[in-house]
Amino acid sequence: MAVKFFVHHEKDTVGVAVADIKAGETATGWVMDTNAEITVTALNDIPLGHKIALCDFLPGDTVIKYGESIGKTTQAIKKGEHVHIHNLKTARW
Repeated sequence: MAVKFFVHHEKDTVGVAVADIKAGETATGWVMDTNAEITVTALNDIPLGHKIALCDFLPGDTVIKYGESIGKTTQAIKKGEHVHIHNLKTARW
């Protein structure tokens, strides 16, 4: 099965799509620092370069990418959902 998303750090709560992922697809991800593979069933279409949730989030939860906080959720997000500017407030500005 082809890898569809990368997880940069084992503590990350999102993965990054390296190919388009279709809603309903069980996508395989590669955890870069442990060389492990994980699977997540996408609840939405996830475009190339966008994030897929690896766990459930509540509003205000911290999103971890590269092992670091990248921002806070603005609404509840379920594992497998698309994570982007519509439901994530960046920590940068």
